[in-house]
Amino acid sequence: MDGRIAVSALDGRVAVVTGAGRGLGAAIAEELCARGATVAVVDRDAELARGTAERMASGGGRATAHIADVSDPQPVAALFEELLQTHGRLDMLVNNAGIGAVVASEELTHEQWSRTLAVNLTGTFLCAQAAARHMLPAGPGVIVNMGSVFAATGMPRRAAYAASKHAVVGLTKALAVEWAPRGIRVVAIDPAYIRTALDDADQRAGGYTDADIERRTPMGRYAEPTEIARAVAFLASDAASFITGSEIAVDGGWLAYGGW
Repeated sequence: MDGRIAVSALDGRVAVVTGAGRGLGAAIAEELCARGATVAVVDRDAELARGTAERMASGGGRATAHIADVSDPQPVAALFEELLQTHGRLDMLVNNAGIGAVVASEELTHEQWSRTLAVNLTGTFLCAQAAARHMLPAGPGVIVNMGSVFAATGMPRRAAYAASKHAVVGLTKALAVEWAPRGIRVVAIDPAYIRTALDDADQRAGGYTDADIERRTPMGRYAEPTEIARAVAFLASDAASFITGSEIAVDGGWLAYGGW
């Protein structure tokens, strides 16, 4: 060996992926599993979590299903205790669980605002905090938070969602600099539009089409879930060992484009 690190070297590590019952979360869980990690699949929907874990196990991977609402402190604490009892260690956390909100700002209810921040921001913090309480005394760890292109920009009718994702990036930077001396890396990924059930719901609420997204994205298409998942796998690996506190866009040029 010449000392280089294989990006896929995740053997023996335990990863937790929230919101992993379907869509992007499932793709991330499957990618980490394919690269050798044991993956804890976390979702509010028990059937979806089991389905993802069973699909991975049937392909020869190592996966377990777990149920939790990430916005609630008590279930989150119980979840991470359960994970430690089941797997004996925790090396990676991917905070993927999130919800959308496409509502005119003057009509946005307090409940919609609060729920969006509770899941997207508070859930990210609660899981990161619970994971760090186990990672800090045990050794190196990695936390990957899911941002969005709306963590760096805005759009009409996205007040709650954009606020939550801007805050996720701020949280990422604060945790990264606090925990870096103690061996935990914290990074954020900002994806552009991905074809998932979340986007289907946003299209219905927001009145846009596939063609609108394809026209706006310089690469002319949606992101594939696997493209985001591969970026997560890289950041979780030792190949990214000096990357922390960073906000990495995986967006087909969306944020770079300033034209019509």
